[in-house]
Amino acid sequence: MGGVTSSMASKLAFFPPNPASYKVVKDEVTGLLLLSPFPHRENVEILKLSTRRGTQILTMYVRHPMASSTLLYSHGNATDLGQMYDLFINLTIHLRVNLIGYDYSGYGQSSGKPSEQNTYADIEAVYKCLEETYGTKQEDIILYGQSVGSGPTLDLATKLPQLRAVVLHSPILSGLRVMYPVKRSYWFDIYKNIDKIPLVNCPVLIIHGTSDEVVDCSHGKQLWELCKEKYEPLWLQGGNHCDLEQFPEYIRHLKKFIAIVEKSPSQRYSFRRSMEQFEQPRKSTDVFDVSRKSTDRREKPRLSTDRPEKLKNLSNNAEKLERLRVTFDHIERSRRSVDCLEKSRKSIDHQLEKARKSVDRLERIRT
Repeated sequence: MGGVTSSMASKLAFFPPNPASYKVVKDEVTGLLLLSPFPHRENVEILKLSTRRGTQILTMYVRHPMASSTLLYSHGNATDLGQMYDLFINLTIHLRVNLIGYDYSGYGQSSGKPSEQNTYADIEAVYKCLEETYGTKQEDIILYGQSVGSGPTLDLATKLPQLRAVVLHSPILSGLRVMYPVKRSYWFDIYKNIDKIPLVNCPVLIIHGTSDEVVDCSHGKQLWELCKEKYEPLWLQGGNHCDLEQFPEYIRHLKKFIAIVEKSPSQRYSFRRSMEQFEQPRKSTDVFDVSRKSTDRREKPRLSTDRPEKLKNLSNNAEKLERLRVTFDHIERSRRSVDCLEKSRKSIDHQLEKARKSVDRLERIRT
């Protein structure tokens, strides 16, 4: 039952672009791997990594000469490195960080099939690459998880006690909770972020759009409440699931967050105390003044050519999601039936035991 349910959940959770938005080519002169159709950049390296589950994943490392932090970016659903390429370049420039992004198993030009356990192995391979290939220290790494990428991000964050920070972008409480408002975690659920985020010991920034139609903003808000070390969240008024990078507040808030977490722990503590003392609490409904026509946007907002395809995928899978809800109801009813049968069995056993003892007493009296 567990394998069947997990397989069903995986089919509904992962939508790798088909075909991939890019190809991998090898430069005949240098022998370097390149992403086609993108031009070669001196500060971009393309690598293939092997994971502990036997797949090979493609990674993209972007270097910044002034960086003191490295962003390990786990992208969202229905996208791949080709569609994330321009955003990765822009984030590196504007945030002055190194950045490494990767395609999950079964996405882009990575081998294998997408699954929850494969994504955990994927991000572990990328982290190992940062340590061994680039000499990056754990305390210099910021994990960034977008949407479904919040799953592998938080899983790794629970295992790294000295991380610099975590950023969750339109995160999910769990896979099942995106589709059905359950009150507890079930064994067949995937990406149980709600259970993992209290175990993260570093500063956490959460960014979510208030008009998100894919993952409701309540997911981000509940995760924020469960954080150990909260940072001022960014609730983008009118923001949807795939357009948050286009808001000017997005890059400004990220810059501010990174500037703070790059300070020494004592400086961060001093800043936090001063914020608590002098800043009046602000309501999330009026924190950010969003103007969609502002000229203060990033120079190259993330390409949105894949958005109609994402909406099409969501529409095509609406019936599947409903079937999963019905399946969940059936499982819950079955569980309750089993509970009732178990209670009945115990009651019958109790009555039989009483009868046996009565017979024993009569036998002793007769004797």
